[in-house]
Amino acid sequence: MFFLCIIRKCLACPTMKSIIFLLVTVQLMPQIAYTNDKILVSDQSKPVVDHLDSIVIDKVLTLSKLIDLTMEKYPDTVWLSALEDEANALAARGESWTAGASQAIFGYQSISTSRLNYGTANIEVPLWNFGQRDAQHELANQAETSAELQAANIKLRVAGLVRGALWGMALAKIRYEQTQIELDVYEKLLANIKLRVESGDLPRSDELLAHTELLQKRSAFTLAEAELMHARKRYSSITQTTKVPSSFEEKLAGSREVGQNHPTLIAINSQIDRKHAEIKAVQAIGSGQTNIIAGILSDEGTDYRSNKAEFFNVGVSIPFGGSAHTQPHIAAINVELNKLIAEREQLYRDLEQAHHEAEHNLEVNRVELDNANEQKKVSEELLKMTQLAFSVGDIGLMDLLRIQSRTQQAILNAKERAVMLQRDEALYNQVVGVIP
Repeated sequence: MFFLCIIRKCLACPTMKSIIFLLVTVQLMPQIAYTNDKILVSDQSKPVVDHLDSIVIDKVLTLSKLIDLTMEKYPDTVWLSALEDEANALAARGESWTAGASQAIFGYQSISTSRLNYGTANIEVPLWNFGQRDAQHELANQAETSAELQAANIKLRVAGLVRGALWGMALAKIRYEQTQIELDVYEKLLANIKLRVESGDLPRSDELLAHTELLQKRSAFTLAEAELMHARKRYSSITQTTKVPSSFEEKLAGSREVGQNHPTLIAINSQIDRKHAEIKAVQAIGSGQTNIIAGILSDEGTDYRSNKAEFFNVGVSIPFGGSAHTQPHIAAINVELNKLIAEREQLYRDLEQAHHEAEHNLEVNRVELDNANEQKKVSEELLKMTQLAFSVGDIGLMDLLRIQSRTQQAILNAKERAVMLQRDEALYNQVVGVIP
């Protein structure tokens, strides 16, 4: 009671009241300084909702290593393995001395009325057509090259997912921290207003108004915490790890246009080249495979007409008139080829548009960051003046809350713009095909 009386006497004096209020509100000003460690470090305090998706800062882990680790666990690696197996199988076929599987043909003929018996044993070997084996080698080489380039394209896609998850988590952390700061500000403000209400300096309605604002800030803090947990879960789902690099900023790639050396375009061009090689390989088959046939004929029997001897025979089977059977196969490959060509043209347009947007976003965010920092500076100065005016009774609580809300939003904008500029630099690198 003794201390309460002293506080009331101090609050009764306008000068002392202003000093006390300023001492309290000085502690309410949030700071803009931050690092990536602060953005991503696991929270020490217990979450509002009993649900925590933890992450751990790994100072040894780099962005490049993280992408490699994510690539190893990415679902498309199964498909890549199948492409490699197919390329190996095509290469093995090209190394074969025969154009297909050889056949052994056995026969036996018995004429009971004549007591004549004939036995045959033949080997049928398919031969490569002229240029067919070279076409098969080319197809195997294109398949191997395409498999390697598909892997590079998928790695770029994985890099984009990792980049998006990291910077999404960074932005969620910035918003979470800002709502936490605002919550602390309003808790201290409400405590200060309660003292002034008890001393009769402010009406009870101001306390209720401040309490209402505090409850809204608690709700915003809870939602920001939920978004942070969602962002962390997205990150761990993509990377299959809870470890995060301590630093993942990227150096902006030099100004460049989207060209044919983009990994995605190179990958789809390799698929087109492979389809061309497939068509040549089918065309080289022609009407079918020429087969050489060699074997023996055994003539055994008790009839006097039997030679009781074995004969060696050799022959060649030459196919003809089979184009009607190969054309549907070529036509099917042509459908796939032209579909890939159409996809490449659309992909190039999409990449050009994405490049323009990424470049424009960088330019806009550079300007907006300067504006946001200037607005933050002005808003903080205005808030100090408003707090002083409120402490001496020149303005009401509604005006203070309005100015304070604008100031906090300006501080958040400045923090967000700084992170968004770094994020947009990473996204620009992604669009032009740079893999960390």
